[in-house]
Amino acid sequence: MSTTIFDKRALPATEAPPDQVRARGPRRHRPGPGKPVRYGWAIGPVLLLALWAAGSGLGVFDVRSLPAPWTVAGTAGGLIDDGKLQSHLATSGQRALLGLLFGVAAGLVLALVSGLSRLGEAVIDGPVQIKRSIPSLALIPLLILWFGIGETMKVITIALGVLVPVYIHTHNGLRAIDNRYAELAETVRLGRIGFVRHVVLPGALPGFLLGMRFAVTGAWLALVVVEQVNATSGIGYMMELARTYGQTDVIIVGLVVYGLLGLVSDALVRLVERRALSWRRTLAG
Repeated sequence: MSTTIFDKRALPATEAPPDQVRARGPRRHRPGPGKPVRYGWAIGPVLLLALWAAGSGLGVFDVRSLPAPWTVAGTAGGLIDDGKLQSHLATSGQRALLGLLFGVAAGLVLALVSGLSRLGEAVIDGPVQIKRSIPSLALIPLLILWFGIGETMKVITIALGVLVPVYIHTHNGLRAIDNRYAELAETVRLGRIGFVRHVVLPGALPGFLLGMRFAVTGAWLALVVVEQVNATSGIGYMMELARTYGQTDVIIVGLVVYGLLGLVSDALVRLVERRALSWRRTLAG
């Protein structure tokens, strides 16, 4: 056989005949959202601030209802100079952190018991689903009767708002674990503790971290309300006091602080999520 004859079968599996290479044409872009935008998390808030500033400068917004950004910034500077904003922020942060810790711990334990045991699911899942349909804020009158109007009631209200999303997403993560991993663990004779450590916890981690994103937001949402119930300190108390005196700029300062707290806390959870789940290949990049 002549060696000048092109034999497609002689090519390695990784190569293609020249006629097929030419037929492929230009390389197509991979479908998806594209590469991550650097500091993309800040673009939306900056645009919102720019629209607010433009509307205030053009007189679109009534300064009595919505003060200009520079007015709010000046008010915030005055509160910082007086030490009031730092004091209220420290109190709010302590309440939110305590409620978050108790709520996350309770939601995680309940999810593990319910997700790893059919009996546990029968006992726990129903009451949690009932609680899910009842807003935590609707329980405030009952919690006041049970625990009074002190810090205990406020922390418990925040914890109840945190518990449900942590439970729901962690439980869903547990039940979404591929059954083949359980079969593999049985094949290699992995014990109960080893099964939880090497299969359950890694499998439930994505759901848990997603629940944490909802939890940190829920903690700040609940904090806004409980700090307006007979509180003597906190960002919510500062806003309620400002409402009494018609200080719209102080109210806006409180809202901006709450928004920044939520944005930063969500960004921290997302950072942990990227680090902890770096082994996953997703469109998030």
